Amino acid sequence: MSSAASPVPGGTGAVGPAGPTGAAELRGEAVTLSRDGLTILRGVDLTLRGGERVALTGPSGSGKTTLMSVLAGLAEPDGGRVSLDGRPLAEHGLALRRRVGIVFQGYALVALLTAAENIELALVATGLTPAEAAVRAREALALVGLDDRADHLVEELSGGQQQRVAVARALAGRPDVLLADEPTAEQDPAHAALALDAILAAADRGAAVLLATHDALVAQRCDRRLHLVDGALAAPEQLA
Repeated sequence: MSSAASPVPGGTGAVGPAGPTGAAELRGEAVTLSRDGLTILRGVDLTLRGGERVALTGPSGSGKTTLMSVLAGLAEPDGGRVSLDGRPLAEHGLALRRRVGIVFQGYALVALLTAAENIELALVATGLTPAEAAVRAREALALVGLDDRADHLVEELSGGQQQRVAVARALAGRPDVLLADEPTAEQDPAHAALALDAILAAADRGAAVLLATHDALVAQRCDRRLHLVDGALAAPEQLA
């Protein structure tokens, strides 16, 4: 198991009485991206607003994970523009890591740290004190049913538990925008429901939530759906 972490491993979601710093608008305009001669994103236009739950669906290889990375500022598009509250992502600096959080599909946890330490590391990197980070980490792990695993090393956890640690890390940052890439894929039904409830509840506290999923039941719990095919978005489908 790799012990490598992402450059800034997480920082998202609303936990406890406090929530996002304010309603945000994340916008992608004509976003394109190619790698090794292959076009992955083709002129993607989308807008995410605070309090909104949006499902991102599409077949494997359609570009969902790449789009998530671009929207989080972790990948640079070849063309088009991604902005948060009207300003390009690059202009937000460290504040971007506090305001936009992501649940990575591959978890991006440090294997030699405990579940709580993985979350604390991400929070301290965004400017929280170690004491604040420790409190938030425990709160977030409790939300996803892992309060009794806080002091376990990541390598001692099952794949599903690691995925919930990644969700908790995202929630602990209390972001304005929460991007979650297949956050329930490795969960049994009960734990999937627990993680999904916690993610969607971030919207109740004002966050914009974008949730990439192959699960139709997950998508049905969102307000609307964006469907990605071969790197391009079909017309959004309003969901009941």
